[in-house]
Amino acid sequence: MTEQRPVTQATPTDAAPAKAKPALPDAQTVTEVKHYTDRLFSFRCTRPQTLRFRSGEFVMIGLMGDPDPKTGRQKPLLRAYSIASPSWDEELEFYSIKVPDGPLTSKLQHIAVGEEIILRPKPVGTLVHDALLPGKRLWFFATGTGFAPFASLLREPQTYEDYDEIIITHTCREVGELTYGHDLIEGLKQDELLNEVIGEGFWKKIKYYPTTTREESPKMGRITDLMRSGEAFEDLGTPKLSPETDRAMICGNLAFNLELKDMLEEFGLEEGANSKPMHYVVEKAFLD
Repeated sequence: MTEQRPVTQATPTDAAPAKAKPALPDAQTVTEVKHYTDRLFSFRCTRPQTLRFRSGEFVMIGLMGDPDPKTGRQKPLLRAYSIASPSWDEELEFYSIKVPDGPLTSKLQHIAVGEEIILRPKPVGTLVHDALLPGKRLWFFATGTGFAPFASLLREPQTYEDYDEIIITHTCREVGELTYGHDLIEGLKQDELLNEVIGEGFWKKIKYYPTTTREESPKMGRITDLMRSGEAFEDLGTPKLSPETDRAMICGNLAFNLELKDMLEEFGLEEGANSKPMHYVVEKAFLD
């Protein structure tokens, strides 16, 4: 792994509190913000006491939009965001892209500790253990911020109870865009709580396979190309996917999702859902 780019972290200050703002609907308070690159950041916020979700699900979050020029009224700007924290965490974590002219992310990327976001407490999603049949090996395929639901599942005890091996592939354009995932996986080794709950050394079940497509890194290339050539399987020391042993979850941009769906079906895997568990699932609500 090449040297990771520095992470800047926002922390609370002793500055005087800002003037009171109108209360947001379903408001939650931001507790931490980290910026990884000029395109990526993560943040944590308070969790509604009544919120229950399965690791891998998403919720709608957002901010109030600009006032209407005629009426002066504001409407919520909401988007689907995978919850990056596990179901047992006391706070909620999200991992986001920054889009300069994006209706929501152009504003969201500037949030600070102590400010509020809107969070609709109705989690849904397909990237959950309930949507897969039992298997031996679990593959997580991600591009960009599609790593978020897997950040949740990598900290979920059931993941390690259900599978002998967990393979996480993460394809990004630049090395700095791998920082969030790299740091999270490294952090599992020192996580005293998880090592106690799941079992000492549980993280040894993980095989992490990061690749870049633009900036030079130890492993270059799109994961689909590396799988098609057989290079990925050789690097990982694993056989090609089989419906008898392998299960998979996909979360990335639309082209990636569709290409990988086709590849998995060529291997004989069938798409599952909450109502009909099968061999693999795709998060259709998320587009990196």
